Amino acid sequence: MALRLLEFLKWFNRGIALAVGLGLLACVAFVLIEITLRRLGSSLGGTTEITGYVMAVATAWGMGFALMELAHVRIEMLRTQLAQWGRVMLDLIAMLAMSGTVVLIAFRAWPVLSRSIANDSRANTVLETPLWIPQSLWFAGWAWFAFMTCAVTLIVLVLILQGRLGQVEAAIGPGNEVDAELEHAK
Repeated sequence: MALRLLEFLKWFNRGIALAVGLGLLACVAFVLIEITLRRLGSSLGGTTEITGYVMAVATAWGMGFALMELAHVRIEMLRTQLAQWGRVMLDLIAMLAMSGTVVLIAFRAWPVLSRSIANDSRANTVLETPLWIPQSLWFAGWAWFAFMTCAVTLIVLVLILQGRLGQVEAAIGPGNEVDAELEHAK
């Protein structure tokens, strides 16, 4: 059950990554059109503002995908020297630390969005974008990432309690060539 849920989350985050990637491609097209128009003496305007929003949203939503693809950076000097149980415990500590940090970020992001909604805040730019629009997408990305880290941490705890340490390493280990070498050496 736990592994099926993990696979579903991985699949779902790949869909999110695809949507975010399409948004980034649309942003690239927008910038290329802007560059071309500027060469012709015209402009769409707002390129910097919109691309900034897109980058913030893409980063927030991309974190869950990075988590599921084991793409977050970790320093592994100590980890590689330990037996499987020690590696799993360090991976669990890393997940707990990430979960706590991301939940705190998502919790602290809400007041930013809330104030923008309450004050009907707008960007101080030509577009005068209502800030709740990009901030809602940004906040939702952080909230999703917080949910993902907590869900993965709970799944990992279940796997540890079931004694499935190899599956824990596959689920949250760094997934790099050092681990492959460790397995090969056994």
